[in-house]
Amino acid sequence: MNWVILVIAGLFEVGFASCLGKAKSASGNDAILWYAGFLVCLTISMLLLIKATQTLPVGTAYAVWTGIGAVGTALVGILLFNEPATFWRIFFITTLIMSVVGLKFVSN
Repeated sequence: MNWVILVIAGLFEVGFASCLGKAKSASGNDAILWYAGFLVCLTISMLLLIKATQTLPVGTAYAVWTGIGAVGTALVGILLFNEPATFWRIFFITTLIMSVVGLKFVSN
């Protein structure tokens, strides 16, 4: 169950990074709402990470959490923010995914 919590925490990490991206291009009340979304996602992500590390090894949990956040944020950048989807970018996103999956398989 804590692996599921960790994945959800990683998705909220993607959420807070995406909110920062949207807030950068917003102004006025829209920017305030995006920053509020950032704070909400950040808080939920951290609380879930804390919960997951109560039974999972901290090093593994943190690496998986940041990996999910990095891959998810890179994909959001490509899909929503029109960032380039070059061969090398996709290649390294794929290696991150394989690393996260590998950590899951070698952890207790």
